[in-house]
Amino acid sequence: MKDEYDFTNAEQGKFFRPLEELDIPIYLDREVKDFFIKKIRDKGQKFSLNETINSLLKKDIEISNKLSS
Repeated sequence: MKDEYDFTNAEQGKFFRPLEELDIPIYLDREVKDFFIKKIRDKGQKFSLNETINSLLKKDIEISNKLSS
């Protein structure tokens, strides 16, 4: 590392992105991932694990909203 750095031409916030715009990777436990992959493959369907998990989470949000109102 250098003793000093020159930030004369630096631009503050150049690479900043609000948290809402970040795509954060979410890691599933192996048994959860394996369950969904096996279930969908057994049905012989084309699948997207991303779409499947998002669909389930949306349903969970819908149920939660109904229970809280």
